[in-house]
Amino acid sequence: MRITVLLGGTSAEREVSLASGLRIADALRSKGHEVVALDPAAGVIARDDERRMLLAGVVHAAPPSLESLQNISRSALLPNLGTLAEIRHADVLFLALHGGAGEDGTLQAMLDMSGARYTGSGHLGSALAMDKDVSKTLFRAAGVPTANWSMAPTGVRQVEATLGFPVVVKPSKQGSTVGLSVVHDPSQLDEAVTEAFKYDDEVMIESFVVGREMTVSVLGDIALPVGEIIPKHEIYDYECKYTKGMAEEVFPADLSAEETLAVQAHSLAAFRALKLRGYARIDFRLAPDGIFYCLEANTLPGMTELSLLPQAAKAVGMGFADLCERIVELAGLEVSGLKGGK
Repeated sequence: MRITVLLGGTSAEREVSLASGLRIADALRSKGHEVVALDPAAGVIARDDERRMLLAGVVHAAPPSLESLQNISRSALLPNLGTLAEIRHADVLFLALHGGAGEDGTLQAMLDMSGARYTGSGHLGSALAMDKDVSKTLFRAAGVPTANWSMAPTGVRQVEATLGFPVVVKPSKQGSTVGLSVVHDPSQLDEAVTEAFKYDDEVMIESFVVGREMTVSVLGDIALPVGEIIPKHEIYDYECKYTKGMAEEVFPADLSAEETLAVQAHSLAAFRALKLRGYARIDFRLAPDGIFYCLEANTLPGMTELSLLPQAAKAVGMGFADLCERIVELAGLEVSGLKGGK
C-alpha cells in the first residue's frame, strides 16, 4: 500500500509531530508498505534525513519558541497540498500532525474536498475536539463529568467566586500543555492569561482538579486499558510528556473493575459526543470523591517513544507497527461507512 505520512507542520507541537511521524513511517515500512514522509511546511523528507532525525531525536524539554515557528512559512505547500503527487497517488494519508491547522479540522476539510482517504477523525470531529470550550459543553451534554470553567477575559473576583483557586489557564485550542499554567496565587492570573493568549485567540480558565491523572485510548470502538500518569511535576506538562524519566506511566492503572469500566464508558461517550472516528485519546483526572473529570480529547495523539497510545496498545499485546497498521485499516473502514474496532 502507498502511504504518505504527514508530519511536522508549523504548530508549537512541530517537534512532537516529527518524532511521531518518523516512527510511524519506519513502522509502516516494516510492514511492507511504500511510505513517504511529507512535511507540509517543508516538503518531502529524504530517507537519509529521516534516519538522521530518528537517531538524533527531535523533541526538546520545552516547545519551540514562537519566534522559531515564525521562521517557517505558514503557507508553504498547504494551499496546494491536494495537488501534490505524494497526496494524489497515496492510498492512505497517515496524519501525524499535532495542533494547529493539522489537527483543528482545517487540513481534514481540505482533504475531504480533494477526496483523499486519511487516518483519524474528520473535519467536524477534529474541530470540536480542538476547541476545549465547545468540547467540554458536549461532554456535559453526554453525561461525562468535566471541571467547571470560564473563558477570558474575566476578573480575579469573578474567578474566585465561580471557580476558586487554584485554576488552570490554557489556550482553548492547543495541545501538549503548550501555553498552560496552574495558578495558585490570584495575583498571577493576568500573567498566565497573557501567556496563553500568545498561542490562541481564546483562553480557558478551568478549576484545577486535584487527583490522579488517567488516560484512555480509543481504537475503533474499543476502549483500551486505562493508563495512569505519575509526573514529576504538579501536572503532566510538556517536559514530563517528552523527557524520559520525567513521568511514570502505569498500564493498566491500579483501579477497581468498577472504576475501570466507568472511565472507559466515559471515554467512549466523549468519543461519540465529539463525533470522532478511527482513534483518539481521552484524558481524565480521578478526584478524591471518586469522580473521573474529563480534561480533553486528543484526535491525533502522540506516537513518540514515550507516548501513551502505544503504551495502551502494548498492554493488550499490540506492537507499535501493528497499531499503525490498524489505524490505517480503520481509515478504510470509515471511508466505507463501516464501524471499526471489530
